[in-house]
Amino acid sequence: MIRNPILPGFNPDPSICRVGEDYYIATSTFEWYPGVQIHHSRDLVNWTLVRRPLERRSQLDMRGNPDSCGVWAPCLSYADGLFWLVYTDVKRFDGSFKDAHNYIVTASSVEGEWSDPVYVNSSGFDPSLFHDEDGRKWFVNMQWNHRPENHTGAAHNAFDGILLQEWDAGTKRLVGPVKNIFPGTRQGLVEAPHLFRRNGWYYLTTAEGGTGYDHTVTMARSRTIDGPYEAHPDLYLITAKDHPEAPLQRAGHGQYVETPDGEVYHTHLCGRPLAPLRRCTLGRETALQKCVWRDDGWLYLEHGSPVPEVEVPAPAGAVANEKPASVFYDFSEGTLPADFQWLRTPEPERIFSLSAQPGYLTLFGRESIGSWFEQALVARRQEHHDFRAETVIEAEPEVYQQVAGLTYYYNRYKFHALGLTRHEVLGRTLTILSCPGDYPNGNLTFPAGSGVAVGEGPLELAAEVHGNDLQFFWRPAGTDAWQAIGPVLDAGVVSDEGGRGEHNSFTGAFIGLFAFDITGRGRGGDFANFRYTALS
Repeated sequence: MIRNPILPGFNPDPSICRVGEDYYIATSTFEWYPGVQIHHSRDLVNWTLVRRPLERRSQLDMRGNPDSCGVWAPCLSYADGLFWLVYTDVKRFDGSFKDAHNYIVTASSVEGEWSDPVYVNSSGFDPSLFHDEDGRKWFVNMQWNHRPENHTGAAHNAFDGILLQEWDAGTKRLVGPVKNIFPGTRQGLVEAPHLFRRNGWYYLTTAEGGTGYDHTVTMARSRTIDGPYEAHPDLYLITAKDHPEAPLQRAGHGQYVETPDGEVYHTHLCGRPLAPLRRCTLGRETALQKCVWRDDGWLYLEHGSPVPEVEVPAPAGAVANEKPASVFYDFSEGTLPADFQWLRTPEPERIFSLSAQPGYLTLFGRESIGSWFEQALVARRQEHHDFRAETVIEAEPEVYQQVAGLTYYYNRYKFHALGLTRHEVLGRTLTILSCPGDYPNGNLTFPAGSGVAVGEGPLELAAEVHGNDLQFFWRPAGTDAWQAIGPVLDAGVVSDEGGRGEHNSFTGAFIGLFAFDITGRGRGGDFANFRYTALS
């Protein structure tokens, strides 16, 4: 069986592509660098992260991008001996504008080097590239409307339908007329278009209802690529919006794929809420549903309901590989482990090094933990509702403006951090910095007060999360007894629904290491290792 989510933790907007026996899924990374995660599978059951292709300044520079901006909704495809990746770099979130710029990069292999981007347009986000049977290529994206009116019939003014225009691969530009081919259904908020062709029909899948609990995968079809498109008789191919009891919620935004044997599946994003507040601390994850074509020429989920299931039939012969419950990183290889990312900057050498202190991950303290420009924060995704993270830190802060340690992080308004710093009276101390979603001020709270004096020498730090609860711990390195520090904190704040709530942010929780030095002297910390352990 395929057990959902197939990509746990923050892995939204899954675009799937099959090349021979190989399947690839590209997911959004938003403000996390490098951009776009690409996972690979041979059986649709076992998935391995193989590439983050947007890895240099000429491809992606997100310094200054607000929270939940950056890389939205990549589309991965294969044609003409190349992999094609289409993506948006969103520069604004709040207010009437988005400033969403769309690009294309290519590569001869997913694991190889990807080209510099070719700019396409900025009319809206969630772009997709369709390679038609006659060799022509078509670019689609949603159209963003900053006005309080529309004239397309869309159910929501801002999401003003799906635009289609031909892409000329030779001249690397859009050509011909722009046409709005689909205003969406009554659900509204139409986005995430993907086209495919079957039996003389063009099928268009989109997402509607926003990124929250009303999310859907909608399908429409037409005999001609530019429409008119008729909606699916059930409107929604995949949704849990009317089934709050379903374990996979917020289901929407995905893409169709066929196996070599003709079996059909559809990806979608989903969330797994925690009671009692239905907050999804793991963010938006990737799931996969088995589908069937019926005699009416429409696609349906195989089990007969649009509500996604946790377990669905896998292709014949697939066997799930058991993942280790605990992963240990000792930072001795000289390269950052693949599970880790950082925020926004294409110049990672300014925020961390694996050679400055051999065997350690050295973070150089830069701007504050709430910066949108240059902050030293290196972290990995939370993949389980219950987990423990541990690290060993060596740092000698000189003043309270220098802090380094362990953080449970969502964005600049939603995080908890256990930091080693210097206090005027207590000396070297551990304290807790929390920002429990109090937008728009973003003011810190200090649940452990001035902190705990810890003396000199390396320290071991730990964070343990059980559902909605977070507890920090510490001990002098090499000793046996862990000591709790501060109260039990609200881990549920570190979620899409925390702070301002649903639709106001939509990434996921990370656990990792940070340092800031707002004196400007660049003092940070050395981290000997990091361990992530699933507790459920």
